[in-house]
Amino acid sequence: MSHEEAIYKYALRLGDNALIQGNRLSEWCSKDPVLKKDSDLPNIALDNIGLAKAFLKYATKIEGNRKTEHELAYNRPAQQFYNHQITELPNPDFTIIIAKQLFISAFEVHLFTALSQSTDETIAAIAAVGLDDVRYHFIYSRYWCYSLSQGLKSDLIKMQQAIDNLWWYTGEFFEMAEEDHLLLEAGISVDLTAIQLLWKETVSAVLTEVKLQIPTEGLMQTGSRKGIHTEYLAPILTKMEYLQRSYPYAKW
Repeated sequence: MSHEEAIYKYALRLGDNALIQGNRLSEWCSKDPVLKKDSDLPNIALDNIGLAKAFLKYATKIEGNRKTEHELAYNRPAQQFYNHQITELPNPDFTIIIAKQLFISAFEVHLFTALSQSTDETIAAIAAVGLDDVRYHFIYSRYWCYSLSQGLKSDLIKMQQAIDNLWWYTGEFFEMAEEDHLLLEAGISVDLTAIQLLWKETVSAVLTEVKLQIPTEGLMQTGSRKGIHTEYLAPILTKMEYLQRSYPYAKW
């Protein structure tokens, strides 16, 4: 793998995570339990879409501008997406959204903090701009963890179930692929094993505070670094890519 190929895949991976997470969250814009007030889920979804656009645009630059960021987002098969599998899982319940957002945003806070010091100026700039957003995403999920734990007993039980069911998808956050190792030597990427220690400390502090049990270590889901996904990604892409594939020359 060349240096350019490594940066391309790394930027693509960061963009895909934000893109799929943003689209999943957007499905709940009409269901947010605080819709009578200002809803945060649409804003968090938009933050993710903005990050996706920035990272995918950088990927097109590395590739030589043969494609646009829109083409990367809406004209790839599932096997060419590298997002974490947790981002593509359905959100049938608000507790699942919060558990998922807690895991993802805690990871992104530490990841973007480190990436803001990357020797790649573009990645560092995107991470620095996105850091304020992901910090708020973490605050939002921590707040709702506390609120749900203080509410009905059934909410606490559902929250614990969501934490337990999603935990085994978090191992992918910290897998070091070929591009990670190559770029780490150049100071572009970060050591995900070090991020894992920070992430676990942060998440454990939240779960302990709200009296939720920390799941025991076990086998973790894997595969996204190689384009392997759950059965849920293809339907997401079908919806996402419908207009672009139906009207390939349309511009907006």
